[in-house]
Amino acid sequence: MSDYIVHAVGAGKQVRIFAASTRDLVEQARQIQNTSPVATAALGRLLTAGAMMGSMMKGEKDLLTLQIQCSGPIGGLTVTAKSDGTVKGYVNNPDVMLPPNSKGKLDVGRALDLGVLSVIKDIGMKEPYVGQTQLVSGEIAEDLTYYYATSEQINSSVALGVLMEKNNTVKQAGGFILQLMPFTEESVINRLEENVKKLPSVTTMFEQGETPESMIHRVLDGFDVEFFDKIPTGFVCDCSRERVEKAIISIGRKEIQEMIDDKQPIEVNCHFCGKQYVFGVNELQHLLKKADRH
Repeated sequence: MSDYIVHAVGAGKQVRIFAASTRDLVEQARQIQNTSPVATAALGRLLTAGAMMGSMMKGEKDLLTLQIQCSGPIGGLTVTAKSDGTVKGYVNNPDVMLPPNSKGKLDVGRALDLGVLSVIKDIGMKEPYVGQTQLVSGEIAEDLTYYYATSEQINSSVALGVLMEKNNTVKQAGGFILQLMPFTEESVINRLEENVKKLPSVTTMFEQGETPESMIHRVLDGFDVEFFDKIPTGFVCDCSRERVEKAIISIGRKEIQEMIDDKQPIEVNCHFCGKQYVFGVNELQHLLKKADRH
């Protein structure tokens, strides 16, 4: 299993923790969308978080969307994740280039700048649950930590990282999400804070040969750990011709008629995987008839 997510509890079930390695997944996204290094880092972090958060959901059809709307040159990001560990995502401006930040790292915070993080959970209710918070740093991990504290009232620690090779391919990627239960004892919280402070970055840990499991042991150093789930994760786009047809039908007969009147085939591209779907005039006429029936 190259990329995977592990779920564990620790400290007498007072905390739960999720950790993931996502190098192949993030590299696949980079190749599909031809992202610049800073765009790869931003998207890679959000994909990693999405994969872990998606895997926390219970229902087979549950869907999680993480959306960032921001004023920075990256323009925004969208990630969609399922409970089976699969995830997909895209950035609005994949070509964004910025000089490194003061620490010599990819400047994801400046690429995003000010903005809003939305977490949308579609869990089969009439309306999806939507939680929204301001971006606190644009570095994504801190933004998600803040989201959990303010929107879900869960004290958490989120760490995410993407390390690039000199040739701009992805060298390491992954992260963890630590969450405290409402009944977590003060002494446990203090020890965990000390542990997290001492940790090197996620990508440094992977460079040192750590795995998601050993990373969890480092976070929960001094406590019992019980692993209960290990699931593969990957970049999977579920677009299809049928779904694109439904999208065309949904825009209404007036717009479809205008496309037919142009007498030119239309091309629809998937944001997530770049796949192209071409519809000829005859097919558009067929979809117009379907639109009339709706």
